[in-house]
Amino acid sequence: MTMTSSRPYIVKALYEWILENDCTPYVLVNAMADDVQVPQEFVKNGQIVLNVSPVAVMDLLLTNETMEFNGRFGGVPMNIYVPMTAVMGIYARENGQGMIFDLDDSNPEPPLPVGPKPTGVKSSGPKPDDSNKKKPGLRVVK
Repeated sequence: MTMTSSRPYIVKALYEWILENDCTPYVLVNAMADDVQVPQEFVKNGQIVLNVSPVAVMDLLLTNETMEFNGRFGGVPMNIYVPMTAVMGIYARENGQGMIFDLDDSNPEPPLPVGPKPTGVKSSGPKPDDSNKKKPGLRVVK
């Protein structure tokens, strides 16, 4: 069973958490991703950081697919459109607390189930030898 991306849920939760802690949410965006609409004059190294606090933007809409809002850049109003797959991270401006996402985690494969070994089955392989492990030690450095 393939699950949907957790990124939009994490973005929304961190956005609320940052605001509740009286901080300013900033979003790091891959400005070169498909369908991203941001002011290109503010893009550096293919990325842009957007202040998405309620006092900086209007009509913020966070869905499972996109982040959309109206903002001003250099005094010029602009509609911003960012697919969630282009959101690289969200963090608080004041202290950097938040999360940066892996590039390939937009639709991760579910992990293989891990369960207990069946009872009555014994391993036929050799047992690990602990005699070769280096033991921790302390020494005085002057």
